[in-house]
Amino acid sequence: MKTTKLRSLFNRRGLIEIVGAHDGLSAKLVERNGFDGIWASSLEISTSYAVPDANILTMSQYLERACEMNDAVSIPVIADCDTGYGNSNNVVHMVKKYETAGIAGVCIEDKQFPKVNSYIPGRQELASIPEFVGKIMAAKNAQENQDFMVIARVEALIAGWGMEEALKRAHTYIDAGADAILIHSKSSEPNEIFDFARRWQNRVPLIVVPTTYCKVTSKELEDIGVKMVIYANQGIRAAIRAMEGVFDEIKRTGTVGSVEEKITSMKQVFELQGMPQMKKAERVYLRAEKEKVAAFIPAAGDHIEEYSMKDVSSEIPIAMLDINGRPLLKRQLEVFNKAGISEICVIGGYKKEKIDMDGIKLISNPDYKTTGILNSVMRASEYMTGKTFIAYSDILFDYFILDQLLQSKEDITILLDSTFDSKNYGPKKRVDLVISDSKPINTRRRLRGSSTKEIKKIGLDIELKKAHYEFPGLMLLSSRGTEIFKDIYSRSAHDYRGKPFHSAPIFEKANLSDLIQEIINCGHKVNGIEINSGWLEIHSFEDYKLFAY
Repeated sequence: MKTTKLRSLFNRRGLIEIVGAHDGLSAKLVERNGFDGIWASSLEISTSYAVPDANILTMSQYLERACEMNDAVSIPVIADCDTGYGNSNNVVHMVKKYETAGIAGVCIEDKQFPKVNSYIPGRQELASIPEFVGKIMAAKNAQENQDFMVIARVEALIAGWGMEEALKRAHTYIDAGADAILIHSKSSEPNEIFDFARRWQNRVPLIVVPTTYCKVTSKELEDIGVKMVIYANQGIRAAIRAMEGVFDEIKRTGTVGSVEEKITSMKQVFELQGMPQMKKAERVYLRAEKEKVAAFIPAAGDHIEEYSMKDVSSEIPIAMLDINGRPLLKRQLEVFNKAGISEICVIGGYKKEKIDMDGIKLISNPDYKTTGILNSVMRASEYMTGKTFIAYSDILFDYFILDQLLQSKEDITILLDSTFDSKNYGPKKRVDLVISDSKPINTRRRLRGSSTKEIKKIGLDIELKKAHYEFPGLMLLSSRGTEIFKDIYSRSAHDYRGKPFHSAPIFEKANLSDLIQEIINCGHKVNGIEINSGWLEIHSFEDYKLFAY
């Protein structure tokens, strides 16, 4: 428990350093920078509401913020509870609420309610000693966890009542049961605090807040017997100045570009939010009626075999070609996202540094020059854990095609193009061709419509006159199909490494279609969905011109 953590801090050797915060984010930044705890500062909280630090806010508002901080960190939170929000009855209610919420301790000050911030000149009215002693006793009697701490804040030096009054009050508050004393001063030098510390008998730990005597060091404080130092308001003051500077520059320059290097990245924002942890938890625990599907796009090849593309794709992968204002890959992602598929792995090789796009996990295939598409796909095999789409990186396709595939109940389903015409292909354009259990319904293009086939043979080595379909490079595997796919690949890698594999000269250069054929040969059914529209391959410059502009 955090109450125990706070007690252990006071029981260890050395100075305890805690920092003021006003919300979950600022508390998290305190923790990330290695401090021991959080001071749920009433000044910072009221400032974040843009109201004076003068008990304008209610206890519930302060408590809500303290809980927000406590939820965001693993280190203990001490709540700055001003005067206890009223009399002893209010203090009892306050302690029960804060303790139940998991706050490690509270601090109350001996001023009259409503209080005014200690650094404001003028009214600094102290409560009588009996009244404040009653609050301390009420607080200690109300707590249920013996480790919960009640800190008494002495404001006699702030009010100008002198050192003797401060010492008298501090010792009386200890007698009433206070766990620690916070001695407060608004002097610009630490002499007043040093004098108090020297005369202090260390009956309970001493706490200070060096806001005005800011040049004092932590070592100096520890040497005079201070146990805890609170850097109470530096966080929000820093935030105000930083935001003012950024906003002023945006207004002056008329662009956010000039401040981009001065502000934190969106990546760090997401990290502070806990977005990576949330996404990891989603993968483990989130169960939806719609089964999760991941997509894998092999985009490692350099396409040097297609001479007509050498000029337009010499500096970027084919996947990043501009297609009417958006990269080809971006268009693929949009279709996948529309189908509810957001987990997308892209396997890069040639100019992979140019594949700079949000919403993907980029996997590297450094051996892309000596390996084929299948090898690239399997570079991401560790992420293939359920229903899986595989899509070539040089094709455009419509949403309805993904929808047709997603409706398949088979373990392994591939797309078949029934508009295949052997007259359009030859030795210079080798494509994956397919022989199925029956011929296409017809070869006329239609807006929509499909039929299902069982695949008998697939690959680059099928004779044109015997082929029924072209395989465009879209494939869907069920969870079981994914396991079959990975298992057959593993066995094939063991049996055929360095050897011919179907249409590939060696296994390492195999295409996706080569493994599909091996799956068929191993006795597994491969299903095909016949379509006659809705996709286009960007394989040649002629293809590119159709959609580039």
